[in-house]
Amino acid sequence: MQTDQAYAFLLDHHHETSMLASMGALLHWDQSTMIPPAGNAHRAQQMASLTGLVHARNTDPAIGEALEACKGMEAGPDQAANLREWTRAYERAVKIPMDLAKALARTASESEVAWQVARPENDWPAFRPHLEELVSLKREEAEAVGYASEPYDALLDVYEPGETAAALVPVFEALREPIAGLLGRIIGSGRLPEPILRRPYPLDRQREFCIHVAGALGYDFQAGRLDVSAHPFSTTIGPGDSRITTRFQEDDFGNGFFSTVHETGHALYEQGLPVEHWGTPRGEAVSLGVHESQSRLWENFVARSKGFWRHFLPQAKERFDCLSDVGLSAFHFAANEVRPGLIRVDADEVTYNLHVLLRFELELALVRGDLAVADLPGAFDEKMRDTLGLTPPDYKDGVMQDVHWSAGIIGYFPTYTLGNVYAAQIWRAAGQALGDLEDMFSRGEFRPLLDWLREQVHGPGSLHQPRTLMERVTGSGPDPSVLAEVLEQRYAEAYRL
Repeated sequence: MQTDQAYAFLLDHHHETSMLASMGALLHWDQSTMIPPAGNAHRAQQMASLTGLVHARNTDPAIGEALEACKGMEAGPDQAANLREWTRAYERAVKIPMDLAKALARTASESEVAWQVARPENDWPAFRPHLEELVSLKREEAEAVGYASEPYDALLDVYEPGETAAALVPVFEALREPIAGLLGRIIGSGRLPEPILRRPYPLDRQREFCIHVAGALGYDFQAGRLDVSAHPFSTTIGPGDSRITTRFQEDDFGNGFFSTVHETGHALYEQGLPVEHWGTPRGEAVSLGVHESQSRLWENFVARSKGFWRHFLPQAKERFDCLSDVGLSAFHFAANEVRPGLIRVDADEVTYNLHVLLRFELELALVRGDLAVADLPGAFDEKMRDTLGLTPPDYKDGVMQDVHWSAGIIGYFPTYTLGNVYAAQIWRAAGQALGDLEDMFSRGEFRPLLDWLREQVHGPGSLHQPRTLMERVTGSGPDPSVLAEVLEQRYAEAYRL
């Protein structure tokens, strides 16, 4: 096979495979938002069948032959990126037996539904067997794929290519002491914002306001939509179809609003990927850590800034009567309240990474076999007490609060903190390039930041590997000191420390 023929084959083959994966994304979105309960069993079979088709295509020996033929070609940057990632994906896929791939898909689908039913009922015993089966299958996956020193690395690599637990531990540990120290001083300050965000906010007006703000930030509703789900998420079906979900509470404005902005950040990344490269790695997000940097940047650095609320608070007041007596400073302080809580997705910017670190440690123990699923609730509660000084009163707000483990997404949690680290670095680089961002926000100007991100982060897709991309954008790989400095500056000012 000639190199040009081999590369053309790879393009066509992976484009068709991406079409099948796109169908899977739509099936998952539907299962999380619209499916009637009686349809879940059939959906699990659909997902298993579709996964089997995709896995068969991803392990087709013709891919290996074409990749071998392309080794001598003079590849441009786009072609080189595609060949690098196709090779990486193929070498992983061929190590996973078909039966295991289908079992993982079927079990994850069944387990997520079981979690959706069991969590509101606080029924850990009903959910536990599903998680036990999933953890067992994920260990099988790690062994099948192989690893240099840590089985967890084989799972982490799916979400953050090239990263290892050994490389991430020192990055995360460098945050633990500064964050714990800052949290202690905040609690010791005795300052408490008014509970402005926990007044009554009509649900229909929350939804309307969230749609308004997401659109103002740049989210294209002609190429997306906002729906409600048990756990907020963002998913891309294909070009022109990047969807977000959230959840609303009438007595907690921050829950729905900041979740919406978070998922909008993910979707802005997806909508900024080069459409002409769809179906190839060049047109895909480079990693979950970089993806998370975008959601956390918009959620925390943009939507919790005073400039943001200088622009949007008057518009919020037009919609919510409960804000009639609220000034900018009071609202801004409330939007940046630091209060240790049980729920990760509701956590403030200071305590959030502590939630992630404890889950990272629990995942490591589960995959290593040092912790049994049966003992997970007790271990979770113990780490919550040690880390945040809180004890979950039940399973649903403790070990069962996150969707990730129920869906077989093990190895994902560390990308959240890595994303926070990257977000701080990107924010600093954007400010150096564009000037006073908060002043722009106060005038309702969000496009300059989005355009800069499109050029620097979104547009390259997977042209560069994650750490290389961050070095090009920010001047270094993951640097936890930047995040620690930003948090110290922001919250020392807010709490007058």
